[in-house]
Amino acid sequence: MHKNMGQDTRRNVHGRRPRKKSWKELSPMARVGTITAGTVQLALVTAAQLDISRRPAQEIRGSKGLWRLATLVNFIGPASYFTFGVKRHLAAK
Repeated sequence: MHKNMGQDTRRNVHGRRPRKKSWKELSPMARVGTITAGTVQLALVTAAQLDISRRPAQEIRGSKGLWRLATLVNFIGPASYFTFGVKRHLAAK
């Protein structure tokens, strides 16, 4: 069995990792995608942090401090906070 089997598959034929592209080497669509993803991430983190600041601790599952740290994880953190961290109240019928 090959000793590197199952390890990093992003190596070229010479066994070296490909060099990351610089900003100037990216296509215009890749640049737009990067800026869009960054903007969405920043908006999610900002919304989550503001919500944590304004929401009473009784309406948050767990510690506010831990949720603040968790929201710093790209995309997953804010989505997890809004999905699992905020207690939902059922509307009275």
